[in-house]
Amino acid sequence: MNTGKRLLPLFLPLIVAAAIITPLSTAQAGNGEALFMGRCAMCHGADIKGTGPLARKSDPPTPDLTTPAFKRRLAEYPGVIVSSVILRPNGDLIPRTLKENGYKLPPHAWSVKDFRDLNDYMVAVINRSK
Repeated sequence: MNTGKRLLPLFLPLIVAAAIITPLSTAQAGNGEALFMGRCAMCHGADIKGTGPLARKSDPPTPDLTTPAFKRRLAEYPGVIVSSVILRPNGDLIPRTLKENGYKLPPHAWSVKDFRDLNDYMVAVINRSK
């Protein structure tokens, strides 16, 4: 009997699961990237190194998020660092910097998934920048 025909039924569930999971992880990455580019990149830059157009217009200047210390914080507290900055943006530093420079962000109803997706996106960018 053909070995391939016998193994196909065993691996079919794995193949189907991989096909289903792949688009989901791509969607999550897309959500994290969209959130970052739309709400963070103006200060942190697309490279997340603090190179955005508003990076030097805040006091203190926007930090480089690719440093080993920040990478460690993201790994140790996934989603917590991101959510704490978003929910309490350094007092009024972020909203004030945006307002003073004419940036208007529409309100966003943040979800736990958004925080996780944003965290995952930032970790992926940091890992690519090695």
